Amino acid sequence: MTTPAEALHLTGERTVPDVPEENYWFRRHEAAYAALLPYCAGATVLEAGCGEGYGAGLIATSAPRVLALDYDEPTTAHVARRYPALDVIRGNLACLPLRSSTVDVVANFQVIEHLWDQGGFLAECLRVLKPGGRLLVTTPNRLTFTPDSDVPLNPYHTRELSAAELDELLRSAGFGVELLHGLHHGAAVRALDERYGGSIIQAQLDVVMGSLPGQATWPADLLADVDSIRTGDFVVHGEDVDASLDLVAVAVRP
Repeated sequence: MTTPAEALHLTGERTVPDVPEENYWFRRHEAAYAALLPYCAGATVLEAGCGEGYGAGLIATSAPRVLALDYDEPTTAHVARRYPALDVIRGNLACLPLRSSTVDVVANFQVIEHLWDQGGFLAECLRVLKPGGRLLVTTPNRLTFTPDSDVPLNPYHTRELSAAELDELLRSAGFGVELLHGLHHGAAVRALDERYGGSIIQAQLDVVMGSLPGQATWPADLLADVDSIRTGDFVVHGEDVDASLDLVAVAVRP
């Protein structure tokens, strides 16, 4: 368990482990890492936009070398302290601080929707990957995350993508698309959806909207249910991708 002194502060956008109020989002993101972990076995992996570092730490259980890159200095200092197995780099995703053709895998989880120049970032990923190397991407599905608007409601997002838009973006950057799946609620979380009037997500938003990050007062039953969610309570598959919560893609450098 992380002590308060070790944890990064909540921003309302960055997901961190060991915080009951964040557990739904943490487990949802962790499930995507778990689904894509086999692609990292035996590889040199760059996580471009590592955030708190828990995902890079998970990748390091499979990959012999993981480069964890983020732009924010307090974040990279935290990652270096908490995850000593990682090689931590501070840098800008617009110009990756690596030589060309040097990594086997680039992981970019819940990041591309934040970038102003998504095509430019993908060009950098193509450059640093070895021939045959893979880019792993997860991002919110625009069709379910912001279903009623082409403009993201989340102020941290610049452009959200549907499955078709992500596929086109990856191919136009020169990648081949090997896999494009979606992440969905499994049976346990679907049961929570029913318990909370159709959406456990909306139940959480009703609590936190209008409050500063980490300052909302949670109903005890809702917090206990959110904290009970585990990684295996989400599923990743290729069926009904347009109805998925998050898109999960594997792209290959020719």
